[in-house]
Amino acid sequence: MAEQQLRVTLVKSLHGQLQNIAASARGLGLRRMHQTVTVRDTPENRGMIQRAAHLLRVEKDA
Repeated sequence: MAEQQLRVTLVKSLHGQLQNIAASARGLGLRRMHQTVTVRDTPENRGMIQRAAHLLRVEKDA
C-alpha cells in the first residue's frame, strides 16, 4: 500500500515569526516563499504543519 503524501506550499513569509514556527516550516523543507515540497503524511509532519498552518497551504497528493 502506498503511503499518503502531502504537498505543502509556503504562502507567507517566515520573517518576523516566532522561532519555533519558523523552525517547523524549515523542518518540512520549506526555505522560500511559494516553494512546494512533498512530505509523507506522518504524525510528526502533521504536527509541524499544524504549528505553522497560518503560513502554509496543504493539499493531499494522489
